[in-house]
Amino acid sequence: MAIAKAERLMNLALCLLGTRRPLSKRELRGSIEAYMEAGSDESFNRMFERDKDDLRELGLVIETVENLDGDTGYLARRDSNRLPPITLDAEEAAALGLAAKVWQQARLAGAASGALQKLRAAGMPEAEDAYEVHSALEPRIPVHEAAFEPLMLACRDRRPVTFDYRKANAARPEQRQVEPWTLECWRGHWYLAGWDRDRGAERVFRLSRISGRVRSRAGAFTAPVPDVVTVRETVESWAGETATRTARIRLRSGSGYPLRSRAISVRELGDGWDELEIPYGHGLDAWLVEFGPDVVVEEPADLRADVMDRLRAVAKD
Repeated sequence: MAIAKAERLMNLALCLLGTRRPLSKRELRGSIEAYMEAGSDESFNRMFERDKDDLRELGLVIETVENLDGDTGYLARRDSNRLPPITLDAEEAAALGLAAKVWQQARLAGAASGALQKLRAAGMPEAEDAYEVHSALEPRIPVHEAAFEPLMLACRDRRPVTFDYRKANAARPEQRQVEPWTLECWRGHWYLAGWDRDRGAERVFRLSRISGRVRSRAGAFTAPVPDVVTVRETVESWAGETATRTARIRLRSGSGYPLRSRAISVRELGDGWDELEIPYGHGLDAWLVEFGPDVVVEEPADLRADVMDRLRAVAKD
């Protein structure tokens, strides 16, 4: 269905860009196969209006013109839809090349590489790749979860979705109905921020805890989508980035490097254990559970209790 819609939008855009005079709905319906197969006039009108709005949202400038007979026509003038010349200096070209490298292992690798080739064909200067020549380090964003691509498309198209999700302290997954906003990568894990319809509130979901297929649902969003900054702050808060207090934990020597990198202080206890003071924010209990027997929470008591509850739930699973 997604491919059929994309093809229909492309055909409509080509018709509107390729004409020198406004085309009526009747003429457009006779030129695009999908519109010919729409059935009733009502179905065609709904489809055409949605497609026209989608193209405008994508940035195509579509004019509505009324002729002398009172008929309404549509066209997209080339001069109104022409991008200005691309002018990039060497530093900007290097930044784009580095950004394309980041997605080398993800499903977006083809799109990133293709976009880079088009920019170079349009005159973007070739930049020396310092990361490839002088360094063994390579920037990458790993994407292993099957849910990533359908959720990325759902975020882009503003489509509600349903999926089975297992919370860290739950033995079994449960179905969630979500209006997806955006995907964020934090500490090597991908998170989805969106509106949970069942709970009537914004929620953040870790993609690695989504099981089965992500299924799209018809209909529009019921809650307003916040700006990108607000969503990013929500992801960081729910993932434990925003700290409001500090916690004291015991950590086995030689383990838990991510915890050590955030530690405010570290003290050797002997017998193979260290004591760390780390920032304590929402979601820290779920993160500590991932280190299993290498971590023991000393205080605060509520964090220790939350970690114990999660460990008991995992043991029962």
